[in-house]
Amino acid sequence: MDEKLQSINLQKVPNHIAIIMDGNGRWAKSKGMQRVFGHKNALTAIRAAADTSSELGVKFLTLYAFSTENWNRPKFEVDALMTLLVKTLKKELPEFQNKNVKVNAIGAIEQLPKKAQKTLTEVIEATKNNTKITLTFALSYGAREEIVNAIKNISKKVVNNKLDIEKIDEKIINNHLYTFNLPDVDFMIRTSGEQRISNFLLWQMAYAELYFTDVLWPDFRKEHLFDAIIDYQNRERRFGKTSEQIETDE
Repeated sequence: MDEKLQSINLQKVPNHIAIIMDGNGRWAKSKGMQRVFGHKNALTAIRAAADTSSELGVKFLTLYAFSTENWNRPKFEVDALMTLLVKTLKKELPEFQNKNVKVNAIGAIEQLPKKAQKTLTEVIEATKNNTKITLTFALSYGAREEIVNAIKNISKKVVNNKLDIEKIDEKIINNHLYTFNLPDVDFMIRTSGEQRISNFLLWQMAYAELYFTDVLWPDFRKEHLFDAIIDYQNRERRFGKTSEQIETDE
């Protein structure tokens, strides 16, 4: 593991990593347990990802915790997830404070149960001045819904003469997204072997590098994040330019 760490250029770690935490259900099933067992055991992976990201100097970590589509899952599983969310946030708050973690949330938070909303709001408020890393939970989140809402809100401003339609640009759109206070994603990781982005941060990942691993999320640990970042650092991010232009810019 130390060799992997030595292979990482700490000056070039991604500024913003987003993770689709996939494979909890399959992990639980492989052990003859219900899906909820997988969700509970995913907490160790979340801690590993957050702690390791912070140690490496990553400033923003966004975790896809619950999508708008996840509301269609069995009520028992949804209720268990919401209960787990509340318990976890309360339990981890002292650690967030000790490790200087700022907690953030994106999505249709108003759709969460009142208790979950209350706990989430309290933790966000309590950690708002922390500066080491911003840990964002995407909850009741869907990128298409996010973009639709942004268009509606921008349109209202145009109709009410509060915004000139010719002034609409990428910055205006950014400012109307859930992620208005976050930078674009540099690196997206998805676990469990699935290779799709599942309606996650479609606008924000326009130039993100994508990484897919067969590791199921409850098994994801520090060494797996090291592997991912080493892979990321071996790529050339051109943003539409040629390799020669990138070399000249450096």
